[in-house]
Amino acid sequence: MFTQVMEGLQVQEDGTYLDGTFGRGGHARGMLKRLGPGGRLLLMDKDPEAIAHAERAFADEARVSIHRGSFAGIADWEATADGLDGILLDLGVSSPQLDVAERGFSFGKDGPLDMRMDPDSGQSAAEWLAQADEAEIADVLWRYGEERMSRRIAKAIVARRKDKPFTRTADLADLLGAVVGRGKHDIHPATRSFQAIRIHVNRELADLETGLDGALSRLKTGGRLAVISFHSLEDRIVKRFIAGHAKAPPANRRLPEIGRFVPVLKAVGDAQRAEAKETAANPRARSAVLRVAEKLAPAVAA
Repeated sequence: MFTQVMEGLQVQEDGTYLDGTFGRGGHARGMLKRLGPGGRLLLMDKDPEAIAHAERAFADEARVSIHRGSFAGIADWEATADGLDGILLDLGVSSPQLDVAERGFSFGKDGPLDMRMDPDSGQSAAEWLAQADEAEIADVLWRYGEERMSRRIAKAIVARRKDKPFTRTADLADLLGAVVGRGKHDIHPATRSFQAIRIHVNRELADLETGLDGALSRLKTGGRLAVISFHSLEDRIVKRFIAGHAKAPPANRRLPEIGRFVPVLKAVGDAQRAEAKETAANPRARSAVLRVAEKLAPAVAA
């Protein structure tokens, strides 16, 4: 969604912009191309491989600053303290992460069952599955994967790990296939469970909520926030965040009025989806949803 993102951010030559999910830098390069000599581009990613790629790509670029960390820490990075004219968050797992079997994200490629975007932090998927109880596993699969067979899967995981811990992606995918079955749909039986475990291991939804708050606090008046999500759980959080800061909540006659609602964001257009040409070239883009919002000027006291 390169064109839509660039249009949404409306990059100004002398502005300061943040790409909070650098990945391999497609959007970052687009932003930098639109910046003049006085502009600045800040890059964040929790993945050390992405950061290494950024450092190689922009080693001689004085306008670029690079920081390894989750975008949940936008407001903690000193480089953002003077305010930002635009922020991009491209959520979920990146194509390089999915394509490398050793990262453990894909059920289609056998590799270590890891799934961490930052392999130096937190529990791997294998470590979590080895110690989580049946109820916790079922809850994660239902909450983050909307997997209707979550309880049956959790029971099977706990029973199987007594004899042999899960350490490989193919091993877990085989069990999920046996429990869920292929059914009449094209979706792989491991899809929802892999998504759920990945979201849980990486604290993706919690980081998103914290990151959105941080982004709002760092945006300048007139600054744009662009967020690309890839499943309904992410998009729901983004949609509610924008609406919650753009529209007054419905009045409730049973509750006392707390005060006049003052919007601090406005939605820029409707949610956008990738065009047919892009989805034909990149099937992963079919589920992408882009939302853009602009920060409003502070209300002036009467």
